[in-house]
Formats: sequence, structure tokens, C-alpha cells
Amino acid sequence: MQEAIRTLKNWLAESDNIVFFGGAGVSTESGIPDFRSVDGLYNQKWKYPPETILSASFFARNPEEYYRFHREKLVIDGVKPNRAHLRLAELEAEGKLRAVITQNIDGLHQAAGSKNVLELHGSILRAHCARCRKPYSAERMNHGTGLPRCDCGGVIRPDIVLYEEPLDEDVMGRAIHYIRQAEVLIIGGTSLNVYPAAGLVRYYRGQRLALVNLSETPYDSFADLVIHEKIGEVFSQI
Repeated sequence: MQEAIRTLKNWLAESDNIVFFGGAGVSTESGIPDFRSVDGLYNQKWKYPPETILSASFFARNPEEYYRFHREKLVIDGVKPNRAHLRLAELEAEGKLRAVITQNIDGLHQAAGSKNVLELHGSILRAHCARCRKPYSAERMNHGTGLPRCDCGGVIRPDIVLYEEPLDEDVMGRAIHYIRQAEVLIIGGTSLNVYPAAGLVRYYRGQRLALVNLSETPYDSFADLVIHEKIGEVFSQI
């Protein structure tokens, strides 16, 4: 593993066109549970499966139950960026990292200081009215009680992409652009099993693709460098 980390460190030293694409594993070391591990949210028992609760049709049909799940499982107070978040922000400040592309909704990359963050699945730190689209602070949605409603009477909802909803075309377009142009692409903390986000890997044209993930992914054989280790531990050494 040490040799692989040294190789990655050399790649970063030699490039000023680096892009990072990450998933839930980036934030687990900050105390945020992932969705698909043995202990993840998808393996906990609720009245409805989490996949159902986090769908657009369920939100429209049963927003009260959605918010019970949202406030108990999606909102985690007091979390702080870990070494992976902080090192990525440093690389951007050094003029090396062009963009962070994330599937996470926790805002930890921005909290660490990253500026150019493309949130494929939106953010739990923003909200808007589902009826009139008026923007709202997330505080009322994340920490209030009952069903948060807009002045127009509509239900306030998080700025996240629910199941059955398409990803934002502008964000996807920008993500594709950065990945296509990248010299070094680092993919970390993601199983690469969730589409369409996972399909972004196919747009990479370079020869320095590094995969950093605890478990194997469907793209390991396509990578130029594979490190099966906690991403925070790897980033603490680069």
C-alpha cells in the first residue's frame, strides 16, 4: 500500500489538473453513516424501506413520514470535515485541484474550504418550497417539528435529488467537462454502483486514474492505481 500511496503523491506533485470524484465513504470518517454498508442506512429497519422514503413519490404522498426519517437519519449535527476533505481543500488552494465532484449532501467539502464543489445529489443544507420554489434556510427543515410549510402553504423540501428525480443537467455537464479534461482523476469513497453518477468515470480520457475505496469496485480493473484503504488515512499521507 505504501508504494501505491507514494505513486499517488507523485502524481499530485506533478499535476495542476486534478479532479476528485467521491461518495459516502469520504464522510464516514466524520461520523456520517453510509447507505450501503452492513451498518448503513439501507440495512436498518423502518416501516418503509429507506429507498422508498427517499423517493419523490413518497415525499409527495407522505411528507410527515419522510420528515421523521429525514430528521432522525439524514441530519447529523456536530460533524466536521476529516483529513480527506481538508487535504482536497488544500490542493485546490495550491492551484492543483480543479473540482470536487461529490455524491454527498452533507456540505463537508465546503466546510473544509473547497470552493468549486459540484453536488450531484444536492445539499441537505438548502431548502425550498415544493410548490412555489421559494428558498428557505435549512434550519427549519432539519431541526423544526412537524411539517415545515412555506408562506404559500406548500411543503418545504430539501435541495436534494430524491429517487425518481433526474440529476441537475448543468451540474452533470460541468462534472463531465472536468473529468474529460483531467490529467489525474481520483475516485474515492464510492462503490461506483449508483447510476448515473457512476457512469461519469467513463468520460475520463487520461492515464492516471486512482481508485481509493475500502472495498472493490466494478472499475478496479480499469484504474491505473487501486488503493483499498480508508480514504482519510490515504489523504493524511499525500
